[in-house]
Amino acid sequence: MRKIRRREFLGLAAVGAASLVLTSCASGGTATDPDRPWQPLGPLRIPDELRADGGVFRLTVQQGTSEILPGTRTPTWGVNGPFLGPTLRMRTGDAVRMAVTNDLPEVTTMHWHGMHLLAKMDGGPHQPIEPGTTWEPSWTVRNTAATLWYHPHTHGATAQQVFKGVAGMIIVDDDAADAVGLPHEYGVDDIPCILQDRTVEDDGEMPFDTEPNFGQMGTEILVNGTMGAYLEVARTTVRFRFLNGSNARVYHLGFADDRELTLVATDQGLVPEPVRLTRFALGPGERAEVVAELEPGERVRLTTTAGEGRVDQGTFPVLELRVADDAARGAAVPAELPGAAPLDAPADATVRTFKLQGHDEINGRGADITRVDEVVPAGAREVWEVTNTVYAHNFHVHGCAFTLLDRNGAPGEAWETGQKDTVHLPEKSTVRLAVQFGPGTDPTSPYMYHCHILRHEDDGMMGQFVVVEPGTEDSTPRVLEAMGHMSH
Repeated sequence: MRKIRRREFLGLAAVGAASLVLTSCASGGTATDPDRPWQPLGPLRIPDELRADGGVFRLTVQQGTSEILPGTRTPTWGVNGPFLGPTLRMRTGDAVRMAVTNDLPEVTTMHWHGMHLLAKMDGGPHQPIEPGTTWEPSWTVRNTAATLWYHPHTHGATAQQVFKGVAGMIIVDDDAADAVGLPHEYGVDDIPCILQDRTVEDDGEMPFDTEPNFGQMGTEILVNGTMGAYLEVARTTVRFRFLNGSNARVYHLGFADDRELTLVATDQGLVPEPVRLTRFALGPGERAEVVAELEPGERVRLTTTAGEGRVDQGTFPVLELRVADDAARGAAVPAELPGAAPLDAPADATVRTFKLQGHDEINGRGADITRVDEVVPAGAREVWEVTNTVYAHNFHVHGCAFTLLDRNGAPGEAWETGQKDTVHLPEKSTVRLAVQFGPGTDPTSPYMYHCHILRHEDDGMMGQFVVVEPGTEDSTPRVLEAMGHMSH
């Protein structure tokens, strides 16, 4: 009889355990014991908060090792530490500067995913950081309160650098959100959750696979780099900020007992009205904030269930919540929130069409970072129609916000309300987006649009656009200066 390896068992055990709701300690065992169901291995790691020192966020991208599987060491990369990075905390209107030092043995970049800023500060492949050097972009925060994130955008190497651990959350605060009364004590009743799937071998190694072509998939779910995580909760009302930092996996998140959650924010911030639901989906790069209502003394599991695509197979426990017997009661979510209204599509809006083909082309062409694919006038609101001709993709547009108008002619899902910057496209589907571009212009520095299944981005499913002064679109050059080794 063939011996079942640890990673195979965990995938099988997770399927059986995911439907369990724990109300006591009756269910024993650990994730490494093949005779018992999945059990939490350790407390959820909460990333450190980092605020600007004199207006400067100092970040060092570095190598290290981490204990992901207890008793083993895994080679990892991180920011200001061995795995993942701190949560950057800033406010609308802040003038910030980043000092990003590259201590890796290869070129990297740092992209501020979801941030509204000039393209030359965006941290895409046109802003490479050579080993041993420091990049110092600066901008004034124009985003309203939102959960954003940062990660490398290195041309041809994004998937592997994020997989190794270079990623972190950004929280933007503002006065309007502060006044609402949502849970806001970081790490206590306001919990960051960076979701990533990994396969961790018995010796601690995390192999990076290049097949199958729909993207890297793992057999275990890590939350903030913690495998088999539990969280001790001291409040009955808890806000979770979920970020899908995986290379390819789509999550269908909810509680194992299907109790209701309240969605309060999506990619670009708070929604105008909270949405009650039992489960919601997050594709790679997407974020959602939900508020959970718990009872003193209970234990309950957050899970992800299987979907219909090849990037959301399997049902897994994600995080076990252990609520204190004397947990303090929290306030209810208000009926209205100060979120921005959904964007509409003007009758005379420019319509652009994009066709996602295979895993390496948009509109019949692979990525070329010397080529300008689209030229957009500053301040425009356009309709982008994106058609996926094959297996699942996740479409992200840099430097702007959009609203999902429809998918295959029908309204989007309940959890896709509000303003976003990343959208899921199931196999052979079409979405229409109302895209709002900012006022900043630079005809020589492009933003990116691409699939956020990161191997697809690396393989070439990516294009570029520049934002220019209205009326100068036709005279804008469509070829950029080559970026040396970054231009392949």
